Amino acid sequence: MPNFASMDLVELFRRELELCKVTENEKLVILAEPSSRSEYVEAAFAAGLALKANVIQAVLPGGSPVPLPSSRTGSGAGLTSLDDNPLALSLLQGADMVLDLTNEGFIHTESLGEILRARTRMLFVADPPEVLARNLPAPEDKARVQAGAALLREGRELRVTSPHGTDLVADLTDAHPGFQCGIADEPGRWDHWPSTMVLCWPKTSSGRIVIAPGDILLPFKSYVRDEVTLVIEGGHITEIQGSGGDTRMLELFFEDADDEEARFLSHMGWGLMKNADWFAMALYDRESLMGMDARGLAGNFLFSTGPHPFMDRHTHNHLDIPMRGCTVAVDGRVVVDGGALREPASL
Repeated sequence: MPNFASMDLVELFRRELELCKVTENEKLVILAEPSSRSEYVEAAFAAGLALKANVIQAVLPGGSPVPLPSSRTGSGAGLTSLDDNPLALSLLQGADMVLDLTNEGFIHTESLGEILRARTRMLFVADPPEVLARNLPAPEDKARVQAGAALLREGRELRVTSPHGTDLVADLTDAHPGFQCGIADEPGRWDHWPSTMVLCWPKTSSGRIVIAPGDILLPFKSYVRDEVTLVIEGGHITEIQGSGGDTRMLELFFEDADDEEARFLSHMGWGLMKNADWFAMALYDRESLMGMDARGLAGNFLFSTGPHPFMDRHTHNHLDIPMRGCTVAVDGRVVVDGGALREPASL
């Protein structure tokens, strides 16, 4: 029986590949693992053929080296079966474009850097069809996130405050500003569909972060019920304050990790994805989505803990925590005002 689900997706993937500038005769690899969404593989293959690309499908063994579900968490090491597979690595390095349909992607693997240095561009896709369709990027999204990244590049200080008591100051010196916009259209570019966000990797920050009820803990994919305060000194979480269940869960997470690198802040920034739905996570099975609606929601403040590639920290113990209602400012210029996005171009 035909897979009608994949037929419905062909046009969606064709539009996305066009945004990534896939053209006739380009070498396009559709990368999957055994548990990847088969309808995505089929639709992407058909979309590549429609654009007259030279399409190849490759399937790698699945699995993760860490004791976490290897299905769309965004936190672990990702698919590492590529690391000791020179044949597969050479295939991806020889491609013009890789559409990564694996469950975790390669963002936390050493292989990703080798692929991108070969000027291959790569797009990671893991969320459900409705999430992809609602958050299909537009060409102007890239200009919007680039403007935010330029603001960070020129800045000296990022400050985040909130009515709940958050007051964090991060040093932007050599913070490697970047962005995601759901479009991989340049050689050596990695991106994630859906995602529209600005981020940076401060080497140090100090203050306090108050995670409020309604904020989200990833990869647990849970909404916060009880206020949690993190005390930050030199980019390091020195204390976790609070009396509720969420405080205890974070305490246990760090205790069980038994890894001092896990207690450092990683990347931080703000979302610009205007069609994102904060409540999408409540409406899907936990293993069916990665939670990019929460990470990219326009006006959210997103901070992470754990790995920091520019400080040689590669721990697998990684949290992403999107927060609403914050004010974010770069050298005093407000880019998010109480959770409401201000475009850098309008400041």
